Amino acid sequence: MPLTGFSLQAVDGPARSGLLTTPHGAVETPCFMPVGTQATVKTLSPRDLREAGAGIVLANAYHLYFRPGVETVESLGALHRFMSWDGPILTDSGGFQVFSLAARARVKGDGVEFRSIYDGSRHFFTPELATDIQQRLGADIIMCFDECVPAGADRAYLEESVRRTAAWAARCRRSHQRDDQMLMGIVQGGIDLQLRRESVELTLELDFPGYAIGGLSVGEERGAMLEAMAFTAGLLPAEKPRYFMGLGDPEGILDAIAAGIDMFDCVLPTRAARNGGAYTSGGRLNLKNARFARDAGPLDPQCGCYACTGFSRAYLRHLVTQKEILGLRLLSLHNVTFLLDLTRQAREAIKVGRFTQFRASVRLEPES
Repeated sequence: MPLTGFSLQAVDGPARSGLLTTPHGAVETPCFMPVGTQATVKTLSPRDLREAGAGIVLANAYHLYFRPGVETVESLGALHRFMSWDGPILTDSGGFQVFSLAARARVKGDGVEFRSIYDGSRHFFTPELATDIQQRLGADIIMCFDECVPAGADRAYLEESVRRTAAWAARCRRSHQRDDQMLMGIVQGGIDLQLRRESVELTLELDFPGYAIGGLSVGEERGAMLEAMAFTAGLLPAEKPRYFMGLGDPEGILDAIAAGIDMFDCVLPTRAARNGGAYTSGGRLNLKNARFARDAGPLDPQCGCYACTGFSRAYLRHLVTQKEILGLRLLSLHNVTFLLDLTRQAREAIKVGRFTQFRASVRLEPES
């Protein structure tokens, strides 16, 4: 009997709340999953993440394959023990790196040849290798190896990539052996709704326990992205979890929840922090702005995180402008906490049938 599963708890229109169960605990959905590419969410400790409300984190199989190496992680008790995180972990397969490292990747029928970003060595990733890496890392949820295509790709190539991704998914399915892991299929097709439907149909034939929407938020126009997201979500089974890959802005998260998405991840909250950006209940702030130089108020008066309860905007701006590591840490802690709290409030609103009202109450536009 599988040790992972998903159950719906409440619905409010397309929006849903659910419970994702894993061998390392249960996660309430919808949920934001902080990204720890190298087995760490930048500047934040596992204790920070727990206190912020994180139920699940991500790591990247591609990067861990190169540094420190699968053998090293495996010999030290697998990923949970290695990074001292006792909650659920999801690993990406390396499919996103087909897009993000396109200059170092060559797609072939059987897989992808990567030139390492670390030492230039060549490595051939196949669906079987990507699955094996993730099995050995020991994550609770793992992803099929797919081809993430950039925005603007012509239809002929998109069509080819949809069929290649489906063929690779079948190979991942056959090679996956662990019953304590959830292997999720990935739907591709860019913003072409016909190809999205075809990709859904091909992927559903493989009967995965969960499905991800990939290949969006990669440079396409936002309206087209939202249309493709909602269209695809509506084709996926209601009884299985839905995961939108690579979404981490507050507005996007609420749009995804409204479309019936259960899980999302992104490096954006920590990346924004490294550039002085902060999500707040009053809109997004740029702490590099001189108007904060003598602002004694808290970063966000409605947030209870350490950055907001312990320091002024003026001090945080000072840290940011002087490139102090503490500034990166405090803003990262706040941004991650903000998104985790946003999804918690969304869950609570769904449970009482008030998600539409909650969504309308959230201020999303940047401050000047």
